[in-house]
Amino acid sequence: MGKLEAKVIAVTGAGGGMGKVVVENLLADGAIVIGLDINTDSLVSMEHENLRTKTMDLLEESSITESFKDIYEEFNRLDGLVNIAGIAQAGKPITEVNLSEWQKLMDINATSVFLTNREAVRYMKETQNGSIINVGSVSVTRPRPGLQSYVASKGAVEAFSKALALETAPFNIRVNVLHPGPADTQMLGQFSSQETGEVTLNKDVFAESVPLGRLISPADISSTVLHLLTDGAQIITGAVIHVDGGRSI
Repeated sequence: MGKLEAKVIAVTGAGGGMGKVVVENLLADGAIVIGLDINTDSLVSMEHENLRTKTMDLLEESSITESFKDIYEEFNRLDGLVNIAGIAQAGKPITEVNLSEWQKLMDINATSVFLTNREAVRYMKETQNGSIINVGSVSVTRPRPGLQSYVASKGAVEAFSKALALETAPFNIRVNVLHPGPADTQMLGQFSSQETGEVTLNKDVFAESVPLGRLISPADISSTVLHLLTDGAQIITGAVIHVDGGRSI
Protein backbone atom coordinates (compact mmCIF):
# COMPACT_ATOMS: atom_id res chain seq x y z
CA MET A 1 0.00 0.00 0.00
CA GLY A 2 1.36 3.43 -0.99
CA LYS A 3 1.79 6.30 1.43
CA LEU A 4 -0.86 8.25 -0.46
CA GLU A 5 -3.39 5.43 -0.69
CA ALA A 6 -6.89 6.83 -1.34
CA LYS A 7 -5.82 10.44 -0.75
CA VAL A 8 -7.53 12.87 -3.13
CA ILE A 9 -4.97 15.14 -4.83
CA ALA A 10 -5.64 17.92 -7.34
CA VAL A 11 -2.83 18.85 -9.75
CA THR A 12 -2.88 22.00 -11.88
CA GLY A 13 -0.83 22.05 -15.05
CA ALA A 14 -1.32 18.28 -15.15
CA GLY A 15 -1.05 18.15 -18.93
CA GLY A 16 2.48 19.57 -19.06
CA GLY A 17 5.77 17.68 -18.91
CA MET A 18 6.32 18.14 -15.19
CA GLY A 19 2.64 17.78 -14.33
CA LYS A 20 2.23 14.51 -16.18
CA VAL A 21 5.12 12.88 -14.33
CA VAL A 22 3.74 14.08 -10.99
CA VAL A 23 0.32 12.62 -11.89
CA GLU A 24 1.88 9.28 -12.89
CA ASN A 25 3.83 9.00 -9.65
CA LEU A 26 0.87 10.01 -7.49
CA LEU A 27 -1.22 7.29 -9.11
CA ALA A 28 1.56 4.76 -8.61
CA ASP A 29 1.55 5.62 -4.91
CA GLY A 30 -2.17 4.97 -4.58
CA ALA A 31 -3.60 8.48 -4.75
CA ILE A 32 -6.82 9.50 -6.43
CA VAL A 33 -5.69 12.24 -8.81
CA ILE A 34 -7.67 15.01 -10.46
CA GLY A 35 -5.62 16.41 -13.33
CA LEU A 36 -6.55 20.04 -13.98
CA ASP A 37 -5.45 21.90 -17.09
CA ILE A 38 -6.75 24.01 -19.95
CA ASN A 39 -5.86 21.04 -22.18
CA THR A 40 -5.83 17.51 -20.76
CA ASP A 41 -5.30 15.68 -24.07
CA SER A 42 -1.87 14.43 -23.02
CA LEU A 43 -3.48 12.56 -20.11
CA VAL A 44 -5.92 10.61 -22.29
CA SER A 45 -3.47 7.74 -22.81
CA MET A 46 -2.89 7.45 -19.06
CA GLU A 47 -5.69 5.04 -18.32
CA HIS A 48 -6.10 4.52 -14.59
CA GLU A 49 -9.12 3.91 -12.41
CA ASN A 50 -7.96 6.58 -9.93
CA LEU A 51 -7.42 9.33 -12.51
CA ARG A 52 -9.97 12.03 -13.25
CA THR A 53 -9.32 14.90 -15.64
CA LYS A 54 -10.99 18.27 -15.70
CA THR A 55 -10.62 21.16 -18.09
CA MET A 56 -9.95 24.26 -16.01
CA ASP A 57 -9.12 27.78 -17.18
CA LEU A 58 -6.73 29.51 -14.77
CA LEU A 59 -7.83 32.89 -16.12
CA GLU A 60 -11.46 32.30 -15.18
CA GLU A 61 -12.42 32.47 -11.50
CA SER A 62 -15.69 30.63 -12.11
CA SER A 63 -13.86 27.76 -13.84
CA ILE A 64 -11.58 27.31 -10.81
CA THR A 65 -14.41 27.62 -8.31
CA GLU A 66 -16.59 25.08 -10.10
CA SER A 67 -13.73 22.62 -10.58
CA PHE A 68 -12.95 22.45 -6.87
CA LYS A 69 -16.63 22.31 -5.97
CA ASP A 70 -17.03 19.33 -8.30
CA ILE A 71 -14.06 17.56 -6.72
CA TYR A 72 -15.45 17.96 -3.22
CA GLU A 73 -18.94 16.91 -4.22
CA GLU A 74 -17.60 13.71 -5.80
CA PHE A 75 -15.16 12.67 -3.05
CA ASN A 76 -16.31 14.64 0.00
CA ARG A 77 -12.68 15.51 0.70
CA LEU A 78 -9.57 17.13 -0.74
CA ASP A 79 -6.28 16.01 0.78
CA GLY A 80 -3.79 17.79 -1.44
CA LEU A 81 -3.20 20.44 -4.07
CA VAL A 82 -0.14 20.67 -6.28
CA ASN A 83 0.09 23.91 -8.26
CA ILE A 84 2.39 23.26 -11.21
CA ALA A 85 0.70 25.40 -13.88
CA GLY A 86 2.63 28.44 -15.00
CA ILE A 87 4.15 30.30 -17.92
CA ALA A 88 7.62 31.62 -18.69
CA GLN A 89 8.86 35.02 -19.79
CA ALA A 90 11.12 35.49 -22.78
CA GLY A 91 14.04 37.49 -21.42
CA LYS A 92 14.03 41.17 -22.32
CA PRO A 93 14.60 44.57 -20.68
CA ILE A 94 11.76 46.02 -18.63
CA THR A 95 11.44 48.89 -21.09
CA GLU A 96 10.30 46.37 -23.70
CA VAL A 97 7.74 44.63 -21.48
CA ASN A 98 4.21 45.86 -22.08
CA LEU A 99 1.47 45.92 -19.48
CA SER A 100 -0.45 43.02 -21.04
CA GLU A 101 2.63 40.77 -20.76
CA TRP A 102 3.05 41.70 -17.09
CA GLN A 103 -0.62 41.12 -16.37
CA LYS A 104 -0.67 37.72 -18.08
CA LEU A 105 2.35 36.53 -16.08
CA MET A 106 0.81 37.74 -12.83
CA ASP A 107 -2.62 36.31 -13.67
CA ILE A 108 -1.39 32.81 -14.52
CA ASN A 109 1.59 32.52 -12.16
CA ALA A 110 0.26 34.36 -9.11
CA THR A 111 -3.46 35.17 -9.21
CA SER A 112 -4.36 31.60 -10.17
CA VAL A 113 -2.38 30.36 -7.15
CA PHE A 114 -4.46 32.63 -4.92
CA LEU A 115 -7.68 31.29 -6.44
CA THR A 116 -6.78 27.59 -6.36
CA ASN A 117 -5.41 27.87 -2.82
CA ARG A 118 -8.53 29.71 -1.70
CA GLU A 119 -10.79 26.99 -3.02
CA ALA A 120 -8.61 24.17 -1.71
CA VAL A 121 -8.52 25.69 1.78
CA ARG A 122 -12.30 26.12 1.69
CA TYR A 123 -12.73 22.33 1.46
CA MET A 124 -9.68 21.25 3.45
CA LYS A 125 -11.08 23.13 6.45
CA GLU A 126 -14.01 20.74 6.41
CA THR A 127 -11.73 17.80 7.22
CA GLN A 128 -9.15 19.80 9.20
CA ASN A 129 -6.38 18.39 7.06
CA GLY A 130 -4.53 19.11 3.84
CA SER A 131 -1.23 19.71 2.09
CA ILE A 132 -0.68 22.39 -0.56
CA ILE A 133 2.45 22.65 -2.70
CA ASN A 134 2.88 25.77 -4.81
CA VAL A 135 5.64 25.53 -7.42
CA GLY A 136 7.74 28.66 -7.74
CA SER A 137 11.17 29.07 -9.31
CA VAL A 138 14.82 29.22 -8.29
CA SER A 139 14.89 32.58 -10.09
CA VAL A 140 13.27 34.13 -7.00
CA THR A 141 16.53 33.41 -5.16
CA ARG A 142 18.89 33.74 -8.13
CA PRO A 143 17.29 36.09 -10.68
CA ARG A 144 18.46 36.35 -14.27
CA PRO A 145 18.52 39.72 -16.04
CA GLY A 146 15.53 40.22 -18.31
CA LEU A 147 13.14 38.00 -16.35
CA GLN A 148 11.95 40.68 -13.93
CA SER A 149 8.22 40.13 -14.47
CA TYR A 150 8.44 36.34 -14.21
CA VAL A 151 10.54 36.62 -11.05
CA ALA A 152 7.99 39.01 -9.55
CA SER A 153 5.15 36.57 -10.23
CA LYS A 154 7.02 33.66 -8.63
CA GLY A 155 8.17 35.85 -5.73
CA ALA A 156 4.52 36.57 -5.05
CA VAL A 157 3.89 32.82 -4.86
CA GLU A 158 6.56 32.43 -2.18
CA ALA A 159 5.34 35.35 -0.04
CA PHE A 160 1.70 34.32 -0.40
CA SER A 161 2.44 30.71 0.55
CA LYS A 162 4.32 31.66 3.71
CA ALA A 163 1.48 33.91 4.85
CA LEU A 164 -1.11 31.25 4.06
CA ALA A 165 0.87 28.61 5.95
CA LEU A 166 0.47 30.64 9.14
CA GLU A 167 -3.18 31.33 8.49
CA THR A 168 -4.11 27.71 7.86
CA ALA A 169 -1.91 26.02 10.48
CA PRO A 170 -4.73 25.97 13.07
CA PHE A 171 -6.73 23.83 10.62
CA ASN A 172 -3.85 21.36 10.12
CA ILE A 173 -3.41 22.56 6.54
CA ARG A 174 0.20 22.73 5.39
CA VAL A 175 1.40 25.07 2.65
CA ASN A 176 4.88 24.79 1.16
CA VAL A 177 6.79 26.21 -1.80
CA LEU A 178 8.93 24.17 -4.15
CA HIS A 179 11.47 26.13 -6.20
CA PRO A 180 12.75 24.04 -9.13
CA GLY A 181 16.01 24.84 -10.82
CA PRO A 182 16.36 24.79 -14.60
CA ALA A 183 14.18 21.84 -15.56
CA ASP A 184 14.33 19.64 -18.63
CA THR A 185 10.86 20.53 -19.89
CA GLN A 186 9.40 22.39 -22.86
CA MET A 187 9.12 25.51 -20.71
CA LEU A 188 12.91 25.87 -20.51
CA GLY A 189 13.27 27.16 -24.07
CA GLN A 190 10.68 29.85 -23.45
CA PHE A 191 13.15 31.76 -21.27
CA SER A 192 15.48 32.42 -24.21
CA SER A 193 16.42 36.05 -24.57
CA GLN A 194 14.87 38.19 -27.27
CA GLU A 195 17.55 40.88 -26.98
CA THR A 196 19.34 41.53 -30.25
CA GLY A 197 22.86 40.18 -30.25
CA GLU A 198 22.46 38.14 -27.06
CA VAL A 199 23.16 34.41 -27.19
CA THR A 200 19.99 32.33 -26.95
CA LEU A 201 19.98 30.29 -23.76
CA ASN A 202 19.97 26.57 -24.44
CA LYS A 203 19.98 23.40 -22.36
CA ASP A 204 23.78 23.28 -22.12
CA VAL A 205 23.94 26.85 -20.80
CA PHE A 206 21.28 26.13 -18.18
CA ALA A 207 22.93 22.83 -17.17
CA GLU A 208 26.25 24.60 -16.64
CA SER A 209 24.56 26.95 -14.15
CA VAL A 210 23.65 23.98 -11.92
CA PRO A 211 26.46 22.97 -9.52
CA LEU A 212 25.47 19.30 -9.72
CA GLY A 213 25.98 19.55 -13.46
CA ARG A 214 22.63 18.61 -14.99
CA LEU A 215 19.15 19.91 -15.57
CA ILE A 216 16.47 19.09 -13.03
CA SER A 217 14.15 16.33 -14.25
CA PRO A 218 10.39 16.12 -13.68
CA ALA A 219 11.13 13.00 -11.60
CA ASP A 220 13.30 15.10 -9.24
CA ILE A 221 10.38 17.45 -8.69
CA SER A 222 7.86 14.64 -8.37
CA SER A 223 9.70 12.82 -5.58
CA THR A 224 9.77 15.96 -3.44
CA VAL A 225 6.11 16.67 -4.16
CA LEU A 226 5.14 13.18 -3.08
CA HIS A 227 7.04 13.50 0.18
CA LEU A 228 5.38 16.83 1.04
CA LEU A 229 1.97 15.25 0.50
CA THR A 230 2.59 12.32 2.85
CA ASP A 231 2.16 12.13 6.60
CA GLY A 232 5.94 11.86 6.80
CA ALA A 233 6.05 15.61 6.16
CA GLN A 234 3.25 16.48 8.58
CA ILE A 235 5.37 18.99 10.52
CA ILE A 236 6.65 20.81 7.42
CA THR A 237 4.81 24.01 6.56
CA GLY A 238 5.82 27.45 5.36
CA ALA A 239 9.01 25.93 3.94
CA VAL A 240 10.75 27.00 0.75
CA ILE A 241 12.39 23.91 -0.70
CA HIS A 242 14.90 24.24 -3.52
CA VAL A 243 15.07 21.31 -5.90
CA ASP A 244 17.74 22.89 -8.03
CA GLY A 245 21.01 20.99 -7.87
CA GLY A 246 22.57 23.82 -5.88
CA ARG A 247 21.64 26.59 -8.32
CA SER A 248 20.25 28.76 -5.47
CA ILE A 249 23.58 28.85 -3.60
